[in-house]
Amino acid sequence: MTEAQPGAGGGPTVRRMLVGAQLRRLRSEAGLSREQAGEAIRASEWKIHRLENGQVGFKERDVVDLLGLYGVTDQEEVAAFVTIALEANTPGWWFQYSDILPQWFRAYVDLESAATLIRSYEGQLVPGLLQTEDYMRAVIRGAHVGQAPDETEREVERRVRLRLTRQTLLTRPDAPMLWAVVDEAALRRPVGGTEVMRAQLERLIDATKLPNVVLQILPLTVAVHSAMTGAFSILRFPDEELPDAVYLEHLTSALYLNKREEVDQYLHVMENVCVRSAPPDNTVEILTKILDTAGVGSERSWKLR
Repeated sequence: MTEAQPGAGGGPTVRRMLVGAQLRRLRSEAGLSREQAGEAIRASEWKIHRLENGQVGFKERDVVDLLGLYGVTDQEEVAAFVTIALEANTPGWWFQYSDILPQWFRAYVDLESAATLIRSYEGQLVPGLLQTEDYMRAVIRGAHVGQAPDETEREVERRVRLRLTRQTLLTRPDAPMLWAVVDEAALRRPVGGTEVMRAQLERLIDATKLPNVVLQILPLTVAVHSAMTGAFSILRFPDEELPDAVYLEHLTSALYLNKREEVDQYLHVMENVCVRSAPPDNTVEILTKILDTAGVGSERSWKLR
């Protein structure tokens, strides 16, 4: 069986967002409120909000009625729009992992596949797109402590396969740029044991050779910084209809931010930690020193020169 891979353009989440953005633009050009649009399809203002933000699937009748209300009367144009809207209801490549993939994370997988730039800060772990298989297993097992052993092992391997499949987007012909800042503490925490962590550090050294990966390390000597509240990612997309998005993950849910003022705050924080981190050109040297001095798990910290 051929396993589906994350492709360019993202999945249903991105397609719904694009369709929703077009509906929002048409409504605005028609001078109508969400309440008025809702009345036209026998729905609430809240449903229009969710449709325009790509949070729900589309029904053909609703799309046709809204287009008519907005003055789109050309039948070929309507038919093409309906086709795109209904295609947005098709599950993404991750559908085969639906049993282990939370609903709140599916949107991120789609957005990640569509992004042209992914900027992330990680304070506790190596970024998922750069993890080795053994590192993944250690992290996933740690997150599922307390479950039935048999069930956990089956899920661990499927979750590892899912994460490995996500990693293939970094080697696509149209691969996004990944710019990650990792706290030194995450590189010195022996996740899975010293040997697993050493292999993970070597993997990071290899990753820096990819033309679309920029990796910076935030040293322990930076005692206080603006990203200490937790990990986050900022995603940018090629389509102007899609605003930048900030992703914040919690234990049982996630938060997606795309309001300009919110995104700007996180961009400011990201720029701040980048400036306070070692330059990308120093990353390999730093990782090599940690390896050479068996620094994983030690209290020693390199210092910026």
